[in-house]
Amino acid sequence: MLSAEAGTSAVLAVDAAPNPWFDASYVVDNWDTILRYLGEHVRLTVAAVVIGALIALPLALVARRVRWLAAPVLGFSSIVYTIPSLAMFALIFPFTGLTATTVLVGLVVYSLVILVRNFLTGLQGVPGDVREAAQGMGYGRFRLFWQIELPLALPAFMAGLRIATVSTVALTTVGVLVGHGGLGQLIFGGFNSNFYRAEIVTGAIGCVLLALVADLLLAGAERFLTPWARARS
Repeated sequence: MLSAEAGTSAVLAVDAAPNPWFDASYVVDNWDTILRYLGEHVRLTVAAVVIGALIALPLALVARRVRWLAAPVLGFSSIVYTIPSLAMFALIFPFTGLTATTVLVGLVVYSLVILVRNFLTGLQGVPGDVREAAQGMGYGRFRLFWQIELPLALPAFMAGLRIATVSTVALTTVGVLVGHGGLGQLIFGGFNSNFYRAEIVTGAIGCVLLALVADLLLAGAERFLTPWARARS
């Protein structure tokens, strides 16, 4: 009888234990850890989007110049995006191991479907008569791209970068599968600590705020790089 009462008291004690949705003391006590995970999250996101853009731009240029390649390039990138992250990491793991490189490669691959599509859309949106006029004025291929096509395609480019960045911020959390998930480590740690809500919510809010800040920075960069758009509005 006494053991049953003791068991009931233990259950009640656990149920009554504080488990707030947000706890400022948790943030203060674990600030160094949060900053470390945030730094990893930012590094992975920035590296993935930059590398993805450097790969996507040549692919978009080739697909725009060789028209029959556009459908295969877009189709391949779309198919790759449908691969579950767990399967993707399993394919990469034998070559990179349980490292941040595994996560980075996966994020770069996932970013390509967004970046290639938007880059190609931007390039295809450049009016043909504008391109022909520039060529008639003696513009070479590189000068034509740098001074004519790139400025006109920049809004579509920036839209792709913004979408890819926000998407990558979310996908980085899946890196907890190999121990490099940035703020996702907090979410995973909360699940492993009897669903400690403060840790889970801190990681989730951190991801949301990071995505918002990144999107605002890119939106500001777009306005700065396209002053003609501001004047038109």
